[in-house]
Amino acid sequence: MSKQDKIFLKQDKVEDFTFDARVAQVFDDMVSRSVPYYNETQRMQTELIMDFIGDDVSLICDLGCSTGTTIDLISKHPNCPDTVKFVGYDNSDPMLDKARTKLADLIKSDRIELLNADLSRLPELPGCDVVIMNWTLQFVRPIDREILLRRIYASLKPGGAFFLSEKVLGKDSVLNRLFIRHYLNYKTSQSGYSDTENQRKREALENVLVPYRLDENYALLDRCGFKQYDTYFRWLNFACILAVKE
Repeated sequence: MSKQDKIFLKQDKVEDFTFDARVAQVFDDMVSRSVPYYNETQRMQTELIMDFIGDDVSLICDLGCSTGTTIDLISKHPNCPDTVKFVGYDNSDPMLDKARTKLADLIKSDRIELLNADLSRLPELPGCDVVIMNWTLQFVRPIDREILLRRIYASLKPGGAFFLSEKVLGKDSVLNRLFIRHYLNYKTSQSGYSDTENQRKREALENVLVPYRLDENYALLDRCGFKQYDTYFRWLNFACILAVKE
């Protein structure tokens, strides 16, 4: 069970955000309270993924798998065959330790491999039917993103799917500030975070999380070979994209 996220309530000195042991302990609570409609977007993504796997052996790679929630949800879907295998990559050992506990049954049945990897220097991926990046690309340095997405495209089998969920910037600066203000109001009214917590977390993420505009993410996908892509969910400054390799 994840503990309640009170990191920025207790932390006076704001430092750059890292996925350390403190964050791993509360991450499931943090992400479910910080990402609007988190459960629904996970449900939608899982349903869509079922259209890209078959009865034969399929491979799903989760880049930035954190505590393993996404893989857990996919593996437990009633339409997910037992032949589906998973690889989870993350650069945080505390997160991977949490994932190993959550995904113990998959580990016992030899259906998953969990690897520590820096996504900016990701080794060649195995041939995949599905690749997932949920709120992860935004933490990869912009200079490294195109190389990473080209590697993802190359790893996907024809007809394979890339699921990208990101925090995004608005095209218009005035509307972007409006969206951010309403998002912070959401975190206060719906998720129970205080204004102090919101401000401290924004400062901690300022040099760590670098979002793109939605059209910039589209252009990146296009440059890397994807020609079929669309947004299947959007809430103010959050977007979920599905791209398919022809």
